[in-house]
Amino acid sequence: MRSFAFNIAFWVISFGYTLRAAAAALRPGPEPVRRVIRAYVRRMVWSMRAIAGIEIEVRGREHLPEGAFILAPKHASYGDGFCAYAQFDDIAFVTGDHLERFPLFKGLLKKLGAIVVDNCGGPEARQALAESAAKAHAEGRKILIYPEGHLAPVGVRYRYRTGVYHMARDFGLPVVPAACSLGLFWPQEAWTKRPGRAVLEFLEPISAELGREAFMARLEAAVEERTAELVAEATGRPLTPSVLGVPEAEQKRAASAEGLTVGGAE
Repeated sequence: MRSFAFNIAFWVISFGYTLRAAAAALRPGPEPVRRVIRAYVRRMVWSMRAIAGIEIEVRGREHLPEGAFILAPKHASYGDGFCAYAQFDDIAFVTGDHLERFPLFKGLLKKLGAIVVDNCGGPEARQALAESAAKAHAEGRKILIYPEGHLAPVGVRYRYRTGVYHMARDFGLPVVPAACSLGLFWPQEAWTKRPGRAVLEFLEPISAELGREAFMARLEAAVEERTAELVAEATGRPLTPSVLGVPEAEQKRAASAEGLTVGGAE
């Protein structure tokens, strides 16, 4: 019953705030839209607690640097973005271009200063990421990016992408890893939600001065190891390291490419 009520509330709230944001977008400057979105994500976090019974505990605020930085959390739940965004007054987030398919969203994302990248990747996507991130950095904004680029089931990790390293190196910004156990209670995009206490924990910042390989290894280890500990804490089960997986979208692309290769050979 909680899941049903929350999902209804989710769509009603989302629709209402989308209309409010669209109206705010008619006003000059990005701040009117950003105010609406801040109110929206905080209302969603409130709804998660009051309706779905999912309480968010935030830890590690002492690790957040002053000024601009890059936040690189674990991504196992559609609700992760709400929880992370709600902790800051102004943050630019990296998102796939799939959101632009929703009515009104393309204009809103542009007004928000979101960093929209092609989900298929490639040189064009990397260039777009670099240009949009440079604009956010010039404005002194914090940047939220999910290094795996996909929602991963609890206990699974995907290949960490190097875009976060390149941003940190190019802009001289520290990267704050973050662990999260929300996926236990709101798994990926699942309809069913489970009540409980989820933890979002900010970890010690990492510098790109380490070099790409060492940086990526430390980022992945910090996020995955602490997330596994949070999952064990919440479930009471033994600590289990995450296993490497391949996102379904990448599996489909690989299968499609293989089929074209075989077909061409025939």
